[in-house]
Amino acid sequence: MTWKTLKGDLARLGYVASDDLAMALHLSVTLGKPLLLEGAAGVGKTELAKVLSTLLDTRLIRLQCYEGIDASAAIYEWNYQRQLLSIRAGDGAAGEDAEDRIFSEKYLLARPLLQAIREERAPVLLLDEVDRADEEFEAYLLELLSDFQVTIPELGTIRATARPHVILTANGTRDLSDALRRRCLYSYVDYPDRDTETAILKAHMPGIEGRLAAQIVGVVQALRKEELEKKPGVAEMLDWAAAIAGLGINDLADDPVTLQATLVCLLKTRADRDAVPLEVQERLVGKAA
Repeated sequence: MTWKTLKGDLARLGYVASDDLAMALHLSVTLGKPLLLEGAAGVGKTELAKVLSTLLDTRLIRLQCYEGIDASAAIYEWNYQRQLLSIRAGDGAAGEDAEDRIFSEKYLLARPLLQAIREERAPVLLLDEVDRADEEFEAYLLELLSDFQVTIPELGTIRATARPHVILTANGTRDLSDALRRRCLYSYVDYPDRDTETAILKAHMPGIEGRLAAQIVGVVQALRKEELEKKPGVAEMLDWAAAIAGLGINDLADDPVTLQATLVCLLKTRADRDAVPLEVQERLVGKAA
């Protein structure tokens, strides 16, 4: 499969990727290297992992990162309740024998990272918003990202049955370490240009009329240039387009009041809603027409 073939396959599944992104994903898959995607929220980083799992017909394993996440939530932990019950019940074992018994596979709870390397068929492993976790958690990831293995002190090193396709996403919450970046290929995912976003809209709503599609994309692109706390992403654009189609709106200028109500799909904070009153909306629609 060439990178151009991959780009076409993604497009058929509704994901319109730039040449740079398609090449980065192609190299990640063919070289077996993790791919780090950076960019603003809503530009399609997470969606790419979902589409890749569909394209490869394989399982998607997702780890949503957050502040304070640790190995017990991401890699593994022991089922302490079952271990305690086993100790209380006893079976005649003592000392090292008892320790070997309770620290065995029977009592191991596999979390997403361990699950990913134990799959018989290579899954897509999505480490979503990795920059929300702290540097200590990044250290846990390094062994997986470089050697595709996990070390459990009581059991030893568990190596990947099939090397997972790893995609990491980051929104710029904090700088990631050089050690993590060195282990990954990299691509910056920006908001799409007008032609690309129109292609995305038509891929998801093939029956949409050309002028309405141009208006929708034009307004969303103009909104991103306004002083907003949270700029609308591609997913919000698609939600808005679906809402407009569901309401039977054929021209954004026809019913400004109804259109204003639909902006709940695009503007997700009170400050942003206040920043786009009816007169600003009409200005944006006028420019997009």
